[in-house]
Amino acid sequence: MNRISRLSPPSRAETPSEPLDPSQPRLIGSEIRGLRKARAITLTELAAASGLSIGYLSLLERDRATPSIKALHAVSRALGVTISWFFEANDVPEDERDLVVRRARRRRLDYSAGVVDELLSPNLTGALELLSCRFPPGASSGEEPYTHSGEEAGVVLRGRLELWVDGRMVTLEAGDSFGFQSALPHRYRNPGPDEAEVIWAITPPSY
Repeated sequence: MNRISRLSPPSRAETPSEPLDPSQPRLIGSEIRGLRKARAITLTELAAASGLSIGYLSLLERDRATPSIKALHAVSRALGVTISWFFEANDVPEDERDLVVRRARRRRLDYSAGVVDELLSPNLTGALELLSCRFPPGASSGEEPYTHSGEEAGVVLRGRLELWVDGRMVTLEAGDSFGFQSALPHRYRNPGPDEAEVIWAITPPSY
């Protein structure tokens, strides 16, 4: 799956000097670090895109500082998610944290053409990432195949999926599964008249 967004600077630099909001989520450093690493973004790149210093971001990732709402907005924009990603990540009962993802608490990302990803993994700090991916009719990853490190596999729950891997094209129906090395050029498309849903596993995480 190609889930790495291009970094773009916010409209104006954000600074960590503002008062902390009492409703701000706590202990989200591992979520920031996990998402940053999954997107193959360095602290230097994140600092440039968010307008925050490398030192401050390092403190955030180690839970040595608590971000202001403004600073967290800057981080979330730079990482290509909404601020709710971090709020929802923190809104988990302690005995379920890093273990269970309830359906109502799935973190969601919406892409162009109506593609929707929901993260099924409790976090992005491990070696495996599990996604629920929904593709409206005609939606695709793009005309050009792409590559990245790792391995991926999945199963089509409903609808149809055309999958191109290293020059080979297959059409998958509900109940069909697949797996391939991510270093092979690949792309995919929903050719059917109905929404397709795929459970997609990726290692290492690249959400």
